[in-house]
Amino acid sequence: VQLQASGGGLVQAGGSLRLSCAASGSVFNINVMGWYRQAPGKERELVATITSGGSTNYADSVKGRFTVSRDSAKNTVDLQMNSLKPEDTAVYYCHTNIWTHKGWTRYYHDYWGQGTLVTVSS
Repeated sequence: VQLQASGGGLVQAGGSLRLSCAASGSVFNINVMGWYRQAPGKERELVATITSGGSTNYADSVKGRFTVSRDSAKNTVDLQMNSLKPEDTAVYYCHTNIWTHKGWTRYYHDYWGQGTLVTVSS
């Protein structure tokens, strides 16, 4: 499974950016897709996720500003980021969790994209 992210860049505070991520390869049973970010000197943190059923989860710091969406038919996940703040500056990583099975046992696998840099200037 490969994840290809795009859409990062430089934007002024208050501006908007849209990140997109496409999953390819043996993508059959996606459990969840989403975005994480890692700022310089900090640990990677969850930004937003969306399950196969459409349930979403957001970090408190982005609620009301970011919107995650997915196209299950195309195996893509997008992140619309509005009202960006300098503290949103980070490398954003696309993530997916996929399940496979062998017999009656289900296995879960995590995959990460290469990361795309978002820089918000003040």
